Amino acid sequence: MPPGMTKAIFALAALLLSGPALADTLITNINGIQSGRDGQLERFRAIVVAPDGKVRQVVENPEVANLANITSTVDGGGRTLLPGLIDAHGHVMALGFAALRLDLTGTASVTDLQQRLKDYAAANRDAKWIVGRGWNQELWPDQRFPTAADLDAVVDDRPVALERVDGHALVANSAALKAAGITAATRDPVGGKIERDARGNPTGLLIDAAMPLVERRIPAPTPADRDRALALAQRILLEHGLTAVADMGTSLEDWQAMQRAGRAKRLQVRIMSYAAGVEAMRSIRGRKDGETIPLSLVGVKIYGDGALGSRGAWLKRPYADQPDTRGLQFLTDAQLQAQVNEAAAAGLQPAVHAIGDAAVEQAIRIFETAGARFGRDRRWRIEHFQIADPADIPRLAPAGIIASMQPVHQTSDRLMAEKRLSPDRLAGAYAWQSVLKSGARLAFGSDFPVESPNPFPGLAAAISRQDMDGQPAGGWIPSERLTFEQALRAFTREAAFAGFAEDRIGALEPGKWADFILIDRDLTKVDAQGLARARVLETWVAGRKVWQLPGVASNAGERGQ
Repeated sequence: MPPGMTKAIFALAALLLSGPALADTLITNINGIQSGRDGQLERFRAIVVAPDGKVRQVVENPEVANLANITSTVDGGGRTLLPGLIDAHGHVMALGFAALRLDLTGTASVTDLQQRLKDYAAANRDAKWIVGRGWNQELWPDQRFPTAADLDAVVDDRPVALERVDGHALVANSAALKAAGITAATRDPVGGKIERDARGNPTGLLIDAAMPLVERRIPAPTPADRDRALALAQRILLEHGLTAVADMGTSLEDWQAMQRAGRAKRLQVRIMSYAAGVEAMRSIRGRKDGETIPLSLVGVKIYGDGALGSRGAWLKRPYADQPDTRGLQFLTDAQLQAQVNEAAAAGLQPAVHAIGDAAVEQAIRIFETAGARFGRDRRWRIEHFQIADPADIPRLAPAGIIASMQPVHQTSDRLMAEKRLSPDRLAGAYAWQSVLKSGARLAFGSDFPVESPNPFPGLAAAISRQDMDGQPAGGWIPSERLTFEQALRAFTREAAFAGFAEDRIGALEPGKWADFILIDRDLTKVDAQGLARARVLETWVAGRKVWQLPGVASNAGERGQ
């Protein structure tokens, strides 16, 4: 090639690189709302998205802004636009599998459960096992736990295993108990309980660490099953306006399914993964994809206790409605400290599940010790933080601990919490405002599929302490209500911070991903019940529309310039 031609080619390349590359897209005519850096609401009327899917600029007044290099414009139709919402605590694969299996959510009685089981069994005659989830005995008139006998009356020709709504209890029929080898002679595992009748025989109810006795006998999902579940979970999350989630309890097989989706360009929801314990962490480490797909291994999920509904939450004092138990302590201090230290030494973030006040205090104590070794900027997380001793809340901020909480648990658990605890022990229950006033960070999620992944009922509960029907009047322990600004921040900026992702997501700012949603109402102009019923019309990830509400015509138009 002649020297002059080579020089000309390099000059042309330099010109192209120095000038505007691909054109930007303007999203305009919107009612933009987000949490500002100062904690106040920030409003804007347009955003500019760069070709790489990141925000170029946020525009308050499009009429006077310098919008050079815009070649395409999307008209938002005057609708409200929010940054993509983030669920700081969910279970991605469990959500997908729940949608594929027997759904017992909202069953009104044992009879209702039996009818759903009967119908499902008839429609799935080839299934070797029947697996389902979602029952909650607290919603039933007699509030008794289901038994193997209840299930045997409907299905006795194959094993049945049905999880409670919180995932901390399971009822199995006699065939499943037999498959697991559970008899009167079977001992309770550490951190678990096999419920027994007066003669010592298993009733079919297994709590926490006893559940795997049956679960490990259930045929494992194939990779194709996992791919299908992940695709379904992703669709559900996007339709609810969730563009990022913290997956609390990722197994190696889950991680591999997420990697497959990412490498095939099918993964649209950003997943901050927390390995399902230190063993899963050891298996997953070394398989990180960096920035090539929206998936990152952030931390490790560690269980400190069970749940309130099955009386597995570990309390400082006995349960008011069952004084012979304080719940279940899953790990000794030495065991929990060793697991936290191993995760921290690997550069990962420990996230300890702690619901009861004894478990919460143990987690705080362990993190205080770990902080002295690893530094307080490790963003230690306590998942749920539901029943706390008020005296322990001021210890969060000095230790750099994040309270990762789920507002809808308060509305779902209110009546049960009053039964499980005496009135004098509710002062630190679901204490969102107390956490913030202490100076600690607060991140919000839903714990899906324990609750619906829909974040809007969570936002509404946070500002009202009321359920979808506006009960109780005035809100439950109303002093713990949040402002709308505080609640939105917990579902965006703080949820991103809790997952070490605040430099990429959580707000629409230059250099961050253009993840946003268009909704059907201005959330600052409706009451709590109106907020809870908000609908997502469109979900955008990296500046690209990835979901639109079926049957609703888009008001947005796109045109070139």
